Parts: sequence; C-alpha cells; structure tokens
Amino acid sequence: MTMAAAAVVRGAGARRRRQLLARRPRAGPTRPLCTAPGTAPDMKGYLWERYREAKRSTDELVPSIMSNLLNPDAIFSNNEMSLSDIEIYGFDYDYTLVFYSKHLHTLIFNAARDLLINEHRYPAEIRKYEYDPNFAIRGLHYDVQRAVLMKIDAFHYIQLGTVYRGLSVVPDEEVIEMYEGSHVPLEQMSDFYGKSSHGNTMKQFMDIFSLPEMTLLSCVNEYFLKNNIDYEPVHLYKDVKDSIRDVHIKGIMYRAIEADIEKYICYAEQTRAVLAKLADHGKKMFLITNSPSSFVDKGMSYIVGKDWRDLFDVVIVQAEKPNFFNDKRSYKNKQFLKVFKKYFVLWVRQGNLYEFLKLTGWRGSRVLYFGDHIYSDLADLTLKHGWRTGAIIPELRSELRIMNTEQYIQTVAWLQTLTGLLEQMQVHRDAESQLVLQEWKRERKEMREMTKSFFNAQFGSLFRTDQNPTYFLRRLSRFADIYMASLSCLLNYDVSHTFYPRRTPLQHELPAWSERPPTFGAPLLQEAQAK
Repeated sequence: MTMAAAAVVRGAGARRRRQLLARRPRAGPTRPLCTAPGTAPDMKGYLWERYREAKRSTDELVPSIMSNLLNPDAIFSNNEMSLSDIEIYGFDYDYTLVFYSKHLHTLIFNAARDLLINEHRYPAEIRKYEYDPNFAIRGLHYDVQRAVLMKIDAFHYIQLGTVYRGLSVVPDEEVIEMYEGSHVPLEQMSDFYGKSSHGNTMKQFMDIFSLPEMTLLSCVNEYFLKNNIDYEPVHLYKDVKDSIRDVHIKGIMYRAIEADIEKYICYAEQTRAVLAKLADHGKKMFLITNSPSSFVDKGMSYIVGKDWRDLFDVVIVQAEKPNFFNDKRSYKNKQFLKVFKKYFVLWVRQGNLYEFLKLTGWRGSRVLYFGDHIYSDLADLTLKHGWRTGAIIPELRSELRIMNTEQYIQTVAWLQTLTGLLEQMQVHRDAESQLVLQEWKRERKEMREMTKSFFNAQFGSLFRTDQNPTYFLRRLSRFADIYMASLSCLLNYDVSHTFYPRRTPLQHELPAWSERPPTFGAPLLQEAQAK
C-alpha cells in the first residue's frame, strides 16, 4: 500500500481504534467477569466475544472507507513543492514521455534468450521458456551468488514467501538458514545505484526494462536446476545481464520498435497536451535520455507530432545516465554547444550535467525533472544538484484500482483490526487464551498472504511487504518529491498548485491528523468524477 493510500485506511483505522478503546479501561489489561463467585473466568468465551465485537465494528466502517477512494490519476507528494516555483521542466524519454505495450518485454526476453543460445552457447532447450508478464515486479533484489530473487523491505528484512530460486518459492526454513535469519546486512546490499559491485552480493532491479531480465534469470536457473546441471550463479547472472544489455546497445530493440511503432508504443498518455500546457505558460523544457537520436525522433513524432522539437529548448540523447549527472570533466566540444541552439544532436560522451548547468544556468529548485528510474534519473539530481524530482510509476494506477475494491478494503481493515486485537489481548497468558490467540495468528497469516496475492501472486505489492514499506518505496520516498502513474496526471492540476505531503502520524503520535485526506487537488476518486 502506498503512503498516500494508507492515509485513507489509517483514517478509518483511527475511528475504529477510538471505538475499540472506548470499550476498554484506559489502563491495565481488560479482565473478563466471572460467571459466578469462585468460578474461573471463561477466557475462551470472553476472547471470542471481543473478536466478534471487533469484526462488527470493522464491517460497519467499510462503507465509510468506500466513500473515500483514492484517485488513480492523482499526484502524491513526499515533500512539499509548489509548481509556481518551477520555471524549467525536464524529462526522461522511455516510460516517462512514452509508454510501451506488453509486446516490448516479450521482444526483449526472446532476443536476450536467443543471444544466450547463439553467442554464449547456452542449451537450445531454454528456448521453450516464454516471457511471463505476471511473474516479477519492479524493485526486487537478486542474490547473485545464491541465485535467488526476493523482495526486501525498508529495514533490509526479506519478506518470507517471496524468495524464488528459478520459478519455485524457497521454503521459509531454508531462507532463514541461508541468511541466518531474514535480515540482509548492509554490506551485502546493492550499492547506491542498485548494482552488485565492490563486494555487494545483491542487485536491485529498479528499471521497468528489467522485468524481462528477472524473468529470464529465473527461467535459466529453473532449467539448470530441473536438469541437475552444475553451473556458476555469478557467471549466469553476468551472461544474462550482458545479453539484456546487447538487446539495447546492438540496436535490436530500437530497430524492432521503429519498424512497427504502432505495435510497441502503447499510448502517449496525453503527452502532447502536457507539453503544450507547460509551453503555453512560458515554461522552459528539456529532454535528457539514454536512447539514440532516430529512435527518439520517430517515437516523439508518433506520439506528439513532427513539430515536437519546437516544444523543447534542449534535447540531449545517448546521455549515458547516471554517469551524465556525475561526470565533472570539462568539455570543449562544438557539437555539444550546438544542442543549446535547439539543435538536435546525436551525442555520445561529449558533455555532462556540469557543462549543461554552466551553459544554461538552470540550477536549483526551479528545475523539476521527471523520470521512471529512481536511481539513474532522480537520485543524483536531488542529492547533488538540488533539482526537484518527479517519479513516474506506471504500476501505481493498477495498484490503486485494486486498493479501491471492496474486497481489498474489507481484508485490510480486518487485518489491521485483528492485529490490534492480538496486541491488546496478548496479556492473557493462560493456556486457554493462548490457544485462541494462536488461532487468530493463523488467520492473520492467511490474510497477509491473501493481501499479497491481490497484486502479484509471487511478490505482492510494489510498495509494501507484510507490514513495512518495501525497499523500493524507501528509495522512492527519499529521491522523489512527487510521484504519479503518468505525466497525464499533471493535467489535473494548475501550474501554480502546491503539493503538500499528508501528515501521517508517527508511531508515537495520536492519529487525529489523518481523519481524512485533503480534498484539494483531486486525490479522491469521487471528487474527481464529480468534476
């Protein structure tokens, strides 16, 4: 669950907690009444009566939660930011200005699989594996040495039940034995950009393009395991990584998209309307992408129009981000300078952000840059250069639609209530009470698994583990001032709109501030529909 959506459930949770608290004394454990003088308390009956009370209270709250559904086309804020302060807008290209159809990931998977067979001499039998778009989610970690794919939370804990070797889940007991618990030490985690390097054994997959890579890794691992073939996991990881890279740098993907642009470019998400709105309000705009010149030109001509370049003050292609944002060398290249005269240039290693800043003067918090990759697009810009950042998270829209369903709301509301009931009633240590509490714990475990399966059968939500934010969400919260499903969400807001992060209560604060999300700016679905 996203932090913004959690505010809705927390608001209902606040009311529910007050109702439950009103039924018990303020201090000390609640004690059941004896049935008769000298008779032992009926703990089992008492606990199940409290259970039924809590269930009734939760059921009564569901309609009020259903009347405050979140709008999938809203923009959510991690940090206060006013668009009135933004003078310059920057954009990545892939999965920011343009979105791709499901056919693209199948193309990448098949091309990389064939490269493994033809160039790395892998068995031809792996060709039987096909891309499954429902297998992996973004943000997962891959242990390069152990060849396992997993989901990790913001505190470096593995979510048990989400560890896969090949295409099969690894039993919890084996995971705990493998890692001597479920915590991954800092020195084993991926580096700043999510890579496995300098002793880091974990690789984090943050790019939408990495979905076919995770699936191919799992399929090849599965083949070797099923056929009892010894292999070196590190070499397998490197070969798959190189094959995926070659699909890009050898132009296989670019040529296929250019040859059948209608098949692969799915929709533009009103990209031209967004750009035109910003231009009409006098905003400067630039594009920095790792993609090549002709590829970007054809894609933008298709989704925006042949005159798309006129909307931009600066266009830089083949930038090699994130290196582009970190390289401090001085360049005296005339071709690089031409880009600042609205000259569209095929540019490879001929400049960097420092040259860009010297030539444009576009510095600090008056610049807002949008991208889909939390590390390559956003991290350096906010940490080192003080730009404001906006993350494009296409998965957000589908997750919010799931979270707006009555089944999901009922499940999560009761899960939270049952957790609170367990916390409150754990003071009863007698054998009869402990049997009841164990039964509640089994129900809670089943409901957590059900909640996971609403999103992805293997790994659950992109944003949440059982109870904690994911590692992905932790990085998103740190490096993105705002986030949204697509750029088209900007059309719902005025160019002077201020985004305020909700004051969700800390664990030691009262929840009174989160009674209801703010209504300004169309965060709620019903209000957006009314407009």
